[in-house]
Amino acid sequence: MNLLIALIIGLAAGAHAATWGMYKDAIYEGFTYRKYFRSIILSGVIAVVAEFITKLEVRRAAGVVILYGLTYVIERAILEFYKTFLREEDQSKYFIPMQFHVQGKIVQSRTKRWLMGAAYALGVTLVVIGLNYLQQANLQIPAVMMVFIIGSFGGWISAFGGAWKDAPIEGFELFKFFRSPLIALTYALLLACFTANYIFIAMGALGYTIGTIETYKTFFFPNKPRGKFAGKPIQYPEMLKARQRFVPLYVAIWLAVIAALVIAFMQPRAGLI
Repeated sequence: MNLLIALIIGLAAGAHAATWGMYKDAIYEGFTYRKYFRSIILSGVIAVVAEFITKLEVRRAAGVVILYGLTYVIERAILEFYKTFLREEDQSKYFIPMQFHVQGKIVQSRTKRWLMGAAYALGVTLVVIGLNYLQQANLQIPAVMMVFIIGSFGGWISAFGGAWKDAPIEGFELFKFFRSPLIALTYALLLACFTANYIFIAMGALGYTIGTIETYKTFFFPNKPRGKFAGKPIQYPEMLKARQRFVPLYVAIWLAVIAALVIAFMQPRAGLI
């Protein structure tokens, strides 16, 4: 039963990510069900594997909340890794290249991109190991202070990564730079109410941060092109209407996530704070 629930959580997380991605990109590059269901299927697999490894109690709302965030960030990391370092694609359709680049100049050498990808993967692995070591060290630091340390960590990674990738092309925005760490910290404080695991708190918070920021950029500014398509003409105007059919699903997932959070707070809790 736990694996079935995990699968449902994963499918929901994947549908959420797939929908905002489709909503912003389909008018520029078209819509295919293969691409739309890619995140959904991948997230379903990730959630089942994550639940099997972590043994999260997903029959309780707290477990649902944690697994959703973990699934979200792992799915995003895998796909962005693939797009940045492994995928071979014509980048002329983008304003900001999706492949690994230095100040807008694409690194054409596949070997160099793979080496950078390996270094990136090693860095992420070291971060996870470091969080686990920090937990095992059992430092005498107040719980709230510890949440501040580990909670905004993923947000800073996102902020520096985004600035390094996008700022040389579209300019640096102070609000945009600090947005991820502040939102990540907020979610970390919430997740710390349900778990004492540093990795769950830091990574889960980053997953929710991505979902929140993308919702803000996609649906609060629907007519503003994504950075990677800035200045590019709309190639599929029919999708301006067709994409609206997916909005109810997106809203329903958000409502389910909020409901899980409320229920989790109403049930007995055992977290870091």
